[in-house]
Amino acid sequence: SLSLSVSDLPHPSLTSPAAMDPEKPELPDGDGLSPVLLYGEFTGAQNRRTRFAVRLTERRLSAQRIAAAPAARSQVLHNLEDCVGCRAFAEQDASDSGAYFSAYFYPLRRRWMSSGAARQRVERCFRVASSQDAQLNLAEAERWARAIRQGCSRPRPHRAGTLYDMLPTPGRLLLLLNPHSGKGQGLSLFNSHIQGMLTEAGVPHTLVVTERQNHARELVREADLSQWDAVVIMSGDGLLFEVVNGLMEREDWETAIQTPLGILPGGSGNALAASINHYSGSHAVTGEELLVNCGFLLCKGLVSRLDLASVHMASSQRLFSFLSLAWGFVADVDTESEKYRHVGAARFTLGTLVRLTSLRLYRGRLAYLPAEEPQLQPQSPAEGSPPAHGSSFCSSLLCRPGKASSDQNAAHTLYNSSNSNNATKAKSSESPPAALRGPDDSLLVPLDQPVPGHWTVVKEEEFVLMLAMYQSHLAEDLFAAPESTLSDGLIHLFYVKAGISRAALLRLFLAMEKGVHLTSNCPQLVYVRVRAFRLEPFTPKGVITVDGEVVEYGPVQAQVHNGLGRLVTG
Repeated sequence: SLSLSVSDLPHPSLTSPAAMDPEKPELPDGDGLSPVLLYGEFTGAQNRRTRFAVRLTERRLSAQRIAAAPAARSQVLHNLEDCVGCRAFAEQDASDSGAYFSAYFYPLRRRWMSSGAARQRVERCFRVASSQDAQLNLAEAERWARAIRQGCSRPRPHRAGTLYDMLPTPGRLLLLLNPHSGKGQGLSLFNSHIQGMLTEAGVPHTLVVTERQNHARELVREADLSQWDAVVIMSGDGLLFEVVNGLMEREDWETAIQTPLGILPGGSGNALAASINHYSGSHAVTGEELLVNCGFLLCKGLVSRLDLASVHMASSQRLFSFLSLAWGFVADVDTESEKYRHVGAARFTLGTLVRLTSLRLYRGRLAYLPAEEPQLQPQSPAEGSPPAHGSSFCSSLLCRPGKASSDQNAAHTLYNSSNSNNATKAKSSESPPAALRGPDDSLLVPLDQPVPGHWTVVKEEEFVLMLAMYQSHLAEDLFAAPESTLSDGLIHLFYVKAGISRAALLRLFLAMEKGVHLTSNCPQLVYVRVRAFRLEPFTPKGVITVDGEVVEYGPVQAQVHNGLGRLVTG
């Protein structure tokens, strides 16, 4: 086949105007006039009688059938932003002197019977046979593959005000997989959807199948993180909770927590995966379509900042949270629906309906620092002095002094899945042996002291639920914080006061599926953006969850730390 190039492509400057040959004309790529970087005429890999004129520009790979009849000269365009990788290869048959290059695309395609779109795999493979010399043909195929890879990895413009970085190419991944999360299909989903995509993208990875609860936490706490460029979780949100807190337990936590974290949905809730999908501008999808979308974003390797909340318990335990803290109805549904784990994401819908049949009220006191308020440095009241005005908070006997920390392409599989680390959720989050380190919580005072005077104390003391979120989604199909944006430095605080009917609460959760609950005019729903909050439950028994994991029940407070972590968002 004839192969003509408009420019040689030996280095990354291949797409700059200076790299263009001024003597060569601009050839149309189907969307006006774009500089053509490479042009060649090749046959298809399967049908050698069909020839294509193939053009590569900065944005696209186009293939036009070469035919005598104009009607048969159809052209197919592939956007490089949908491409994860390209490889060149030769057949094992010594009699075939040709070589091949295959490009792998995951374009958004309309779903059947749906207005949305999901990514679907498309492979384009061409045969290079411009010479009788097999090595020359392979070199030409390599040149095309290299140019396509450089084109698909080129950073694109992104929203203003958001800081981004890129994973190295190729990025080395440590991939932690919980085989028992969700419906227990994590390993088969990895093999069927993700492993091939990572191979196509040329991403070397080490797969570790977790064996028990806190296995991932222990691993990242002790691991030499310099071996990998990112740590990726394939599970529900609980495994990432382990990883975040394991990183924060390290002596080098300031460096460790900046290790980019990736998420591949393999659990029931998959809230962070749904949030990343939303931040990328993609249509809302669930199940395996969400997994493919997140796999594609992982291969693109774009890294952004991740907000983390520092959570303090009455026992002086300190945790770090990337998603949410819940008390009341939401926490009860999360824990009580564990028995329905076999139905996947539908467990939350089923759990909601069951809990609605016996709606509970929860007594407690809530206070918060509004985001709009000046972030004053809190000062403890002098010994023997009266508390600040309006702050007679945390009088419960459960309250004890809260202390801040005293210290400021090869794929490998390692696993022994004899035990489930998520088969049954623990009664409470196990405290690690080492004290958690982390940044100073400058907005908080110890739990045994009143909240600062510039905080807002909610006058009501009977609630149906309290939910603090730092991402957009609470589950795949719960768009709970529609005003949340990537690394906005905010806690999106919701609470529902007593007096709401079962029907109204059900309507509220149905509206939450599309993120329109804030416009539902529900008088019992309150939403406020805050930097920190404190909750003091008065009800003797109850459940508090952090990132979906049950934690110690009692007084709790939290502060958000803007951009403390790093997240692969594509």
